[in-house]
Amino acid sequence: MKLKRVQLAVTALLTAGACLTAAAQQGVTDTEIVVGDILPLTGPPALLGVAHNLGVKVAIAEVNAAGGIHGRKVRLISEDDGYVPSRTIQGVRKLINSDKVFALTSVSGTAQAQAAMPLITQAGLPSMAPITTYEGLYKPAIKNVFAVGYDMSNAVDELVAKMADRFPGKKWALISQDDDYGENVRAGFERAAKAKKLEVVSTQIYKKGQTDFSSEILKVRQAGAEALLAGGVLGENVAMVKELERIGHKIPVGVTYVSRVPASVKLMGSAGENVYTVDYVYLESSPQAKGFMDKLAKHLSPEELARTNRYSFTGYSATRALFDAMGRCGKTLTWDCTNAELAKVNNLETGAMTPISFTAANHLAAPKLFLLKADPAGVNYKVVE
Repeated sequence: MKLKRVQLAVTALLTAGACLTAAAQQGVTDTEIVVGDILPLTGPPALLGVAHNLGVKVAIAEVNAAGGIHGRKVRLISEDDGYVPSRTIQGVRKLINSDKVFALTSVSGTAQAQAAMPLITQAGLPSMAPITTYEGLYKPAIKNVFAVGYDMSNAVDELVAKMADRFPGKKWALISQDDDYGENVRAGFERAAKAKKLEVVSTQIYKKGQTDFSSEILKVRQAGAEALLAGGVLGENVAMVKELERIGHKIPVGVTYVSRVPASVKLMGSAGENVYTVDYVYLESSPQAKGFMDKLAKHLSPEELARTNRYSFTGYSATRALFDAMGRCGKTLTWDCTNAELAKVNNLETGAMTPISFTAANHLAAPKLFLLKADPAGVNYKVVE
């Protein structure tokens, strides 16, 4: 009998402890939920980071205008990592341990996410990854990390395959970066080249941060390449296509969806008329995006609206998925419940991109890709299939 009373007492203590933990889940009060953003808000990569941040803010403004999540308003704390991994670690540590956010709406870029992932997985807070989709985020699935986008190597594979179908019999060249991003680009290109039996006449790797590509482009022409995969991020691709134009080597060029922003097309100018990419994010001018474009105009200032791009779409969509999961947890909001509900998100329509789905085994939402062609006159891209 005494042993039974002790067991009951221990059970009661554990139950009380569990209830206390649930009630005291960090970042949650009776009236507020605090979420965090870690991304580049300064420097050249801010072109992506600021746009993403604005998309998150629109999702927050929208949910707060509707009364919040079960009566709790959402507040955002943003940290600028400048696209520097060491600063990402510092920012994530601050958001989790000092600001005590409930969830993260982004984990910055590839190298930055890699650096911060041990902190994020150890903490266990729900974390969305719509800027980078490197394999370490979801292979195997991590309980509290959910990537919204398309695996870069698979996207490159599909891009090259679609271009090979559009331009059959061409000799190909590849220029890629000397980092993890470049490795993903090369992996996708090599799969497509093998599957499509492409004749690859030139492969070159450049040093991250390089700005002059005259030597690489000259080698592309000397090799007789008739199509190029430019595996840079933003400025590198602009430099490559402008150099192709300068030397009069007019060939189709593929770039990753990272470059699918109006600023990139504007910088390329007339040199961008033969540039292609694939994407899963609706074009700003498309009928599918009209509702979301109206939301941007409603919740952002004209100055902020001018800084939006495809990353505003993905930032909004990932945050919507997070809020959808949080809402299904009811008033007792916890990390465990939110992570479990995120894994049940199925065909979520956000109006900004093709539908989002996750499962317990798959934490990468890989939406449908479509082929796009740069439109220098319209300073954007157009769907070509």
